[in-house]
Amino acid sequence: MQRFTDMPPATRSNGSRLAGLRRGRRWTQSRLARETGYSLAAVKAFEQGRRSLDRGSVILEFARALDCHPAEITGQPYTPEDQEGQEVVAAIAGVRRALLRHGRPARPTDEEASRVDLVSLTQRVAQANAARQSSALPRSAEVLPGLLRDVQVAVDVLEGESRRQAYALLMSAYECSMQFLYKLGRDAESTLAVERVVWAAEQTENPLLVHAANWYLAGEYLSIGEHHDAADIIDTALRGLGTPRTPEATSLTGAFHLKAALNGARGGDGGATDRHLEHAREAADKLGGDRNDFQLQFGPTNTAIWSVSLCVERGRGREAVRTAEHVNRDLPADYSAERRGHHWIDVGRGYWYNSQRDEALSAFLTAEKIAPQQTRMNPAVRETVRTMIRTQRRSGLVELGMRVGAV
Repeated sequence: MQRFTDMPPATRSNGSRLAGLRRGRRWTQSRLARETGYSLAAVKAFEQGRRSLDRGSVILEFARALDCHPAEITGQPYTPEDQEGQEVVAAIAGVRRALLRHGRPARPTDEEASRVDLVSLTQRVAQANAARQSSALPRSAEVLPGLLRDVQVAVDVLEGESRRQAYALLMSAYECSMQFLYKLGRDAESTLAVERVVWAAEQTENPLLVHAANWYLAGEYLSIGEHHDAADIIDTALRGLGTPRTPEATSLTGAFHLKAALNGARGGDGGATDRHLEHAREAADKLGGDRNDFQLQFGPTNTAIWSVSLCVERGRGREAVRTAEHVNRDLPADYSAERRGHHWIDVGRGYWYNSQRDEALSAFLTAEKIAPQQTRMNPAVRETVRTMIRTQRRSGLVELGMRVGAV
């Protein structure tokens, strides 16, 4: 039998990594079952790859018991084998360098200082965010390092209101970098970027921007299972927003309710999930249309997409499939590729939970067509496809498995 340590990294399942971490603690499968509350049969099925270990809440339970980061179970960061994916990953060094230089004097050359133009920088930041939302990771990789440098220079050389505007652009550029790094599974760098987002937002002296930055901060705590801390940040923001009187504040309030719903789903609080999702729907109805304030893409469409995601987070395959049927019918073809790609990933997982294997494969292929690199780098896709291959080896499935690194 092939040992875990002999297996190529790309072919290791979340279950095999879980088994390795368990053995590293010198725990038996029975001990892991007792510590997490899962049955011994479930632990064995996860470790043997007969049951997909892809749900965030389940991964967090095991990570908490084994005192490890969830990425140690999911195997992130993952290095793709295709040329385009490797070029995207190669750009991480430049983004990381810009993040590490945060807060230090930019020491611009005379030429760099003379080129500072807020109008041009605003356009470039908007273009970078548009590339990210269209899931054009190669384009993001191309523009982010230079953009971060130029906005950091602007913060250094400008004064007064112009400097506050530059800080707002810096916050947005850091946020774009965070999303880029997150999609590539670079958790440490992504967390660093979130800290930079919060800091830059505070320099703007704009309360709404500070709340928007804390939306991402709440997500950091949620991702490692610190649900009380995430809830505290969310509740503080919702109290600060109060009864929203502008579309921007309404949009942000709705986005926080979606984050709270996810926190409830990951933390096993179904009542909170349902309650906050309903509040988000009310905010979306109040807006009457989709908005992109603070790059959060809140509105009726994204709320509908989240309604499917939350079913998947709770392991409710039948409900996810039923909900997705309505969402798919109304999903605008020109909605952001980033969100549409994530939606079809969740649809595929919902079909898988509902034992609809052919439909699951079709949904994953749709996600890949919409957002290729985003789908191939998604840990839930890799884990689910790997499990599908173990239980039903078919040519189209194996080909997708090769592209996502599952075989």
